Amino acid sequence: MNGNEIKVWDPLLRLFHWLLAGAFFVAYLTEDEWLTPHVWAGYLILGLLAFRIPWGFAGPRHARFSDFVAPPRAALAYLKDLFQGKARRYLGHNPAGGWMIVLLLSSVALTCITGLMVYAAEDQAGPLAGWLGNVGEGWEEIFEETHEVLANFSLALVFVHLGGVLVESLLHHENLVRAMITGYKRRS
Repeated sequence: MNGNEIKVWDPLLRLFHWLLAGAFFVAYLTEDEWLTPHVWAGYLILGLLAFRIPWGFAGPRHARFSDFVAPPRAALAYLKDLFQGKARRYLGHNPAGGWMIVLLLSSVALTCITGLMVYAAEDQAGPLAGWLGNVGEGWEEIFEETHEVLANFSLALVFVHLGGVLVESLLHHENLVRAMITGYKRRS
């Protein structure tokens, strides 16, 4: 760190971010023949979400939802400015990035929940097995299709997120990936 940098992302938030990214890709790339790592990656994601939600209310300033969840019109105004190349720089998440975080957390959570439903219905395993273990093939197929659609939607959001990180990094001459590794960003 030099004198022109400020700590923005706390260590727990950064660890959450990279573990979530890794677990999501393990879960996405494994299933069927690789069911055990798929299931454990899903459980890890659920555990990470169980940490992140309370941390969004009790964590340090830039980890808090109140710091980055802006009204939708603010996110739209930010996107308009972004496309015009004049978007304001934010120390934490910008308004559009804040909504992306909400979308990603929600989509990944729903993907995990439907994954638990599939696991219960198809394999009679997991915490929902007692409720969904004998629902029949019709429901198994519905759960499976819903889980796949949500996983693909989550992946699409990841690509939009990465695109936003790239655009922001270029626009503001700042390496946001480095910031999420070190926790530090340029002061101004």
